Amino acid sequence: MKLIVLVPAVVLALIAGWTDWRSRRIPNWLTVPGFFLGIGVNSLAGGWVGVKTSLLGAGLGLLVLLPFVFLRSLGAGDWKLAGALGAFVGWQVLADLLMGSVPVAGVMALGLVIYKGRFGETMRNIGGMLAAMVSLRMPGAEVSLDNPKSLKVPYGVALALTTLVFGVGKIWGGR
Repeated sequence: MKLIVLVPAVVLALIAGWTDWRSRRIPNWLTVPGFFLGIGVNSLAGGWVGVKTSLLGAGLGLLVLLPFVFLRSLGAGDWKLAGALGAFVGWQVLADLLMGSVPVAGVMALGLVIYKGRFGETMRNIGGMLAAMVSLRMPGAEVSLDNPKSLKVPYGVALALTTLVFGVGKIWGGR
């Protein structure tokens, strides 16, 4: 992956992670221009193949995470960030970033649950979500982002950390 593509992707992810950490929001003023910048940078770096790479990456990020937005378990800013990052890195790298961000978010969630002393309640909620999945119904409102008492992990932070580690690895590894 070329530095002209990798460096702005890491910068985008870090700004998004910082804003998500501070305000629990990832603003459109960051994700929408990031999407178009990703396409532009890839078109400069790879011509029409770069444009195709960008659109496939953005499409993957938006398609894969959309169900979580509909279930209210992921914010729209996180969803748009995945699309913008996909526009930079393409579908193959974005798939790796998304898979890598899941354990990062899991560790963050576990730390938050333990810190807040809500381990038992969390286990009951997970049981309720699994029961809802098995019975093909929506889980209760207590496990939604709409619940003001629910603990919320800033997924943009997890995705930013994963992107940073990937970027540093690529730059230092030289591949």
